[in-house]
Amino acid sequence: MIPKKIDLQTANAIKVMLQKFQITHSRVTIDLERQTVEAEDDEYSIDDLLEAAGTLTPDRGKELLDEVKRSREEWDS
Repeated sequence: MIPKKIDLQTANAIKVMLQKFQITHSRVTIDLERQTVEAEDDEYSIDDLLEAAGTLTPDRGKELLDEVKRSREEWDS
């Protein structure tokens, strides 16, 4: 896909049109041939990220938490 720059007035007009369909995401793909709008999620929850990454064993989860705590202590000192 080749990104095309649009002016602020056009961007605002498109936002208004999308809001009529309750689409408020900051990134969308409009397919005129299929007459669809695909909205990208702006933020992912930690649960979404963990689900996408796979399941951690309890031992591995504890190891990672311990590593994060050690790193934070190092940063604070």
